[in-house]
Amino acid sequence: MIGVFDSGLGGLSVLAAIARVLPQADLLYLADSAHLPYGSKSDAFIRGRVLSIGRYLAALGCGTIVVACNTATAAAVSALRERLPDTRVIGVEPGIKPAAATSESRRIAVLATESTARSAGLARLIREHAGAVTVHVEACPGWATQVETLHLDAPDFAAQVAAKISPLLDAGADRLVLGCTHYTFLAPLLAPLLAGRAQLVDVADAVARQVVRLAAQQEYGEPPGSGRLSLLATAAPERLRAALPALGLDWLLPQIDGAARLATVPTIMSP
Repeated sequence: MIGVFDSGLGGLSVLAAIARVLPQADLLYLADSAHLPYGSKSDAFIRGRVLSIGRYLAALGCGTIVVACNTATAAAVSALRERLPDTRVIGVEPGIKPAAATSESRRIAVLATESTARSAGLARLIREHAGAVTVHVEACPGWATQVETLHLDAPDFAAQVAAKISPLLDAGADRLVLGCTHYTFLAPLLAPLLAGRAQLVDVADAVARQVVRLAAQQEYGEPPGSGRLSLLATAAPERLRAALPALGLDWLLPQIDGAARLATVPTIMSP
């Protein structure tokens, strides 16, 4: 079974990509909705949640765990791999490498949460993959929370997004990297603003391909499943199922195995 988790709804974009390439896989999605958003939390708190949820999912039988959150990946994916050496752990990082490699203007921008924007992990990606490309990192406070409300077309929010994007385009950025899995669901709002001037760079499909590759490297890989999807949340689990149609993921509804359930995940204290 493949476990996917995020602070809330954002990781559903990664879950959907995995479901498309592995339609027979049994999937489990956990939203740590009692503690969202992660983007404004301390690294120590995020590490504690990631380690706790990772142990919880492994105990449920997940042989592969996808940390479907850029903030959580930057803060804690290495610690989780150390804690679960017998589990395949896959993180999500902003697509700096493909953005830099394909940029014609040699200017790219990264849209990220506050935590990801200041993270050493993002700085490392820029050093390793951006080369001579100019990278502007734009923190976007409140964007993930707006996705959680499912009010993606609110006029005031649309104006806020436009105010963030326009200066980046005017500065010559021709690739906008989505540095938070929540932001995938803002693509319908972002795309018209680009008007042929820039492209969005998302890594959900790349993460799904990595899940396939890692499974293939194992002697047996993930055991054949029946395409079931289990939904869990640490608060208000009923919101998960209800959110799928609003996010354009209603095609996942027939795969859901029963009602979404409440997950009680104690926090492991982490330094």
